[in-house]
Amino acid sequence: MTTPRGLMIAALRSGSGKTTITLGLLRALSRLGLKVVGLKSGPDYIDPAYLSAATGRGSVNLDSWAMAPTLLQALAAGAVEGAELAICEASMGLFDGVPAPPGRSGASADVAAALKIPILLVLDVSGQAQSAAAIVKGCMTYDERLRVAAAVLNRVGSPRHRRLAGEAIEALGVPVIGALPRLDALALPERHLGLVQASELPALDKTIEAIANVVAAHVDVSAAAGLAEPLRLAKTEAIALPPPGQRIALASDAAFSFLYPHILEGWREAGAEIARFSPLADEPPPDDCDVCWLPGGYPELHSGRLAAALRFRAGLVRFAETRPIHGECGGYMALGQGLIDAEGERHEMAGLLGLVTSFAKRKLSLGYRAAALLSDGVLGRAGARLLGHEHHYSTIAEAGDDPPLAMVEDAHKNAPAPMGSRRGRVSGSFFHVVAAG
Repeated sequence: MTTPRGLMIAALRSGSGKTTITLGLLRALSRLGLKVVGLKSGPDYIDPAYLSAATGRGSVNLDSWAMAPTLLQALAAGAVEGAELAICEASMGLFDGVPAPPGRSGASADVAAALKIPILLVLDVSGQAQSAAAIVKGCMTYDERLRVAAAVLNRVGSPRHRRLAGEAIEALGVPVIGALPRLDALALPERHLGLVQASELPALDKTIEAIANVVAAHVDVSAAAGLAEPLRLAKTEAIALPPPGQRIALASDAAFSFLYPHILEGWREAGAEIARFSPLADEPPPDDCDVCWLPGGYPELHSGRLAAALRFRAGLVRFAETRPIHGECGGYMALGQGLIDAEGERHEMAGLLGLVTSFAKRKLSLGYRAAALLSDGVLGRAGARLLGHEHHYSTIAEAGDDPPLAMVEDAHKNAPAPMGSRRGRVSGSFFHVVAAG
C-alpha cells in the first residue's frame, strides 16, 4: 500500500489567499487522477466542507491545543487512509497560537510539526517586492521544527513585480512555484462567522472548478505535489467525545450545521446511530432516539421560521420530559425563551432554558475554552474536563435563573467563569466541544 504524503499550505496572516489556493490545488490535483484529501488546522467548522467538496473525500480538523497528540495522530491517520496526498490548510498566521506547553499552542506550526510535513508558503506580496524574501527567511528560522519547502506569490501586480520578489526568495534556496494575480472575482462569499456554508452555495462545484483553472494556470501543480513528504502516523483507537446516547437525534439544516466531522465520525465508530431532522422543516426530534443534540449554526438568520415551527418546538418539549437535550451555541439559543434578531424583533424559542439571546446587540466572543462540568449530563460526569472554543456574535439579553452548565477558563488562564445553563434534562452553552480533556 502506498504511504500517503503530506503538505501544509500556510500564510503569515488571514486573508492572504491560502483557502483559495488550497481549494484550487486540491481540485487540480484530483483532476490529475491523484487520490487527494484536504485537512484543516484549527477549530474551523466551516472550511472542512469546502475541502471535501474540492476532493470528494471527507475532511477533518486537527487542533494541537484541544486535541491530545494521540488523538490528532489518530484523526489524521483515519482521514488519509486510502489517499495518496494530504494537503492541510493552515489557519490564521502559521505561528499564531496561545500560551501553552510546547506543541500544544493551537498554532498551525504545531500541526505541521506533529505530522512532520513541509510548508508551502502563500505570500501576499501586494505593496512589497524584495522585502518578501525577508519574511520567508524569518519563517525559515523562526521554528526549527519546520521546513519551508516552497512559496507561492499572491496578488502579484506585474511580471516585473513577480521577478523582483521571486528572485529574492529563490536566492534563499526556496523555490517559487507560482505567482497569481488578484483573484477577487473568485472570492468565496463570507458571513459574520467566516465563509458562507458550503451547503448553501448551489454553484460551489462550478466555483471550485473556476478556482482550479486559475490556480493551475499560475502554479506548477505537479511541483506542489512533489513537495509533499511521507506521513508516518500512529493509527490508534481514539475518540474525541464519547457519544451522548445510542441513538442520537441530530438537528441538521441551514440553521444547525456546526458539528465537527471528527465528533460525528467518532460517535459512529463507537456504535451510535444518527437520526437527522430539520427544525426549519418543522420536524420534531425522532421519538425513537434516546438523546437530542442541537449543534451550532445560524438560528439568528432563521429566527422567524424557528418561532413558527410549532411541531418542532412542541416536539422538543415532549422529548425533554423523558430524555436529555443538549444545545451548542446556536442550539443553545434555540433552547432559550427567545431570540432577538438583528432588527431588534424578539422571536419565541423552545423555552426549555431561561435565557434570551440577542443578535441585535452583538459582541464577538472568540477563543479557546477549557470547561469543567458542574453536574452529570450528556457531556460527561460532574468534574469532567472538556476542551473547545467559542465563536459567536450573539449576546445574552436575559440570563434567566438556571444554574450554569460548567466553569470555563480561556487559554490565557483568566479566572474561571460560569457558562451555559441546565434545567432538568436540558443543557446548553455557547461552548463548542472539540475533545474531552
